[in-house]
Amino acid sequence: MKVSDFNYELPEHLIAQHPYDKRDEARLMVLDKTNKTIEHKVFKDVIDYLNPGDCLVINNTKVIPARLYGKKDTGANVEFLLLKRIEGDTWEAMVRPGSKLKSGAKVIFGDGLLKATVLEVLENGNRKVEFEYKGIFNEILDQIGLMPLPPYITEATREDNAKYQTVYAKYDGSAAAPTAGLHFTEELLEKIKEKGIEVANVTLHVGIGTFRPVKVENVEEHEMHSEHYYIKQEDVDKINNAKKNGKRVIAVGTTSCRVLESVADENGMMKEVEGDTSIFIYPGYKFKCIDALITNFHLPESTLIMLVSTLAGKDFIMNAYNEAVKEEYKFFSFGDAMIIK
Repeated sequence: MKVSDFNYELPEHLIAQHPYDKRDEARLMVLDKTNKTIEHKVFKDVIDYLNPGDCLVINNTKVIPARLYGKKDTGANVEFLLLKRIEGDTWEAMVRPGSKLKSGAKVIFGDGLLKATVLEVLENGNRKVEFEYKGIFNEILDQIGLMPLPPYITEATREDNAKYQTVYAKYDGSAAAPTAGLHFTEELLEKIKEKGIEVANVTLHVGIGTFRPVKVENVEEHEMHSEHYYIKQEDVDKINNAKKNGKRVIAVGTTSCRVLESVADENGMMKEVEGDTSIFIYPGYKFKCIDALITNFHLPESTLIMLVSTLAGKDFIMNAYNEAVKEEYKFFSFGDAMIIK
C-alpha cells in the first residue's frame, strides 16, 4: 500500500486560518460507511446521529502554551517548543536554531521569569532541558508562552490562540489540540447528555508528531510517534456498558480513537490503565471498540487520513474528500468536521 494512495488536491484557500465564531456552526459532512452515502449538515446537527445509550468518548487533554521565545547568554534569539515532560522540571524540547544549542547552553525567557539549561542533545535532534523558576510553572507558561498552532495556520491572532482549546479541556500536557472536539459547545454537550447519551473521557496528550509527514513510500514501513494516555474506571464503565448493551461507542477525534483501540481487548472491552501508545491504524486493521468517529478533515498522505480510511473504506473516504473540496469545506485544525457512522 503506497502513501500516495492517500493523496488529494487541496486548494490553499480551503485551509482554515481562523476558528468559527460559534464553534457548533461549522459544517458537518455525514458519512454512512455501510450505505456509502454523504449528507451535508451543520455541526450542531450531530446530535441527530447519536442515539440514547450510545457512548460519546472525548479527549480532555489541555494544550499548554508550549512555544517559548528566549535569548541565549550570548544574546542570540532562540525558540523552544515543549514536547513532553520527562520528569519534574526536565522536558524534551524542539529548539530553533538548533545547531548551536549544545549541552550546557543557557537560555532566558520572559526577562528572567524562566531559565533553561540544555542537559543533552537527544538522538532525534531535540534537547533535554531543565528549567529554573520561582512560582508555579504552568502559570509562568500562561504568562510568557504561546499556543503551538500547526504550521499551516499562518494568520492566527491571539484570540484565535485562545480558541485552540476544547471547552472540556482539563489536564495540561498537549502540544496540539484534539481538534474534532473544538466544535463542541457546553450547550451542545448538555443537550447530548439530556438525550440519554453517555459522555466518557479519555486523556491522550497530543504530541507535535501528529504533524510529522510520512516519509516512507510504503505505508507499512512508517513508524508512529508515541503519546501518553490514561483512562479512569468511571469512564471505562460507561464505555463497557454501551458495548454490553449493544450500543455504539463514538470517538470524538482520532486521539480518542487511538486510546480506545490501544486499550480494548478482542471483545472491545476497556480497563483502567495508563501508558504510552504508538498504535498505527491503516487499512487492514480491524476495529475492536469504536463504531463511529467524529473527526476533522486531515492532511493528504497523513496517518490520520489512513485511520479514517480504515473505518469508512479508502475509496469512499477519498471520494468524500474530493466532494468536500468541491463543496468548499474548510480543512484541518480550525476547519469543518465529519461524522463516520
